[in-house]
Amino acid sequence: MRILRKSCAKGAREARGLAVIIDVFRAFSCAPLFFHLGADRVIIEADPERAVWLKEKNPGFILVGEKNEVPIKGADLGNSPTHIIQKGASYFRNRTVVHRTTAGVTGAFAAFRGADEVLLGSFVTARAIAGYIGKQDPDLVTLVAMGDRGERPAPEDEACADYLEHLLTGKSYDPVRVFLEVVFQPTAQKFISGLKEYLPREDPLFCLQRDLFDFVLMVERGRDGLEARAVEGRITGG
Repeated sequence: MRILRKSCAKGAREARGLAVIIDVFRAFSCAPLFFHLGADRVIIEADPERAVWLKEKNPGFILVGEKNEVPIKGADLGNSPTHIIQKGASYFRNRTVVHRTTAGVTGAFAAFRGADEVLLGSFVTARAIAGYIGKQDPDLVTLVAMGDRGERPAPEDEACADYLEHLLTGKSYDPVRVFLEVVFQPTAQKFISGLKEYLPREDPLFCLQRDLFDFVLMVERGRDGLEARAVEGRITGG
């Protein structure tokens, strides 16, 4: 198995083989929550206007979306795990979610064009992703850290790629160093500062938790566009 490391929107376009599109703050920390809370389907949509159109066409759908972190006008929720968790299972059970984000979802769309398979990556599903990849044993894995708005590398996404590489190859990984390199940087501090309601202080607390879920999210083509589908992973080790 050969592992390539890529970053940002350009890296997503270049992804080949089995691609893991990583967005820790916050898209692919949110996406597993939809299934954990009982959602039936999760449509991922890169175009914010089409995301709103899908909601208008299907009023029973839940639109979770942002553009440059600001919740989309007409969305039910912004891209916040805190707000999703607060809504709870009674809100999501048996419903369809339309998920639109600036970095992660657009990166998944870009990678889907060139990769053999696309998984949605974050710390909360990392060990399950590594187990799935180990079971599939692809020749090539591309780890794409989407970064800040897909434009600049972000330490939390690079750290998640480091952790996945550690799980897949045994490469050293220092969680204490990761804490120092992630928590005190702008991509985390903008939440911790508590200056904007749509960037809750609690979001990084959830997003930096490792290995919470035992399934992976795979991108596939569905009847309304691209969808994320929950597939059983294989969690190994401690």
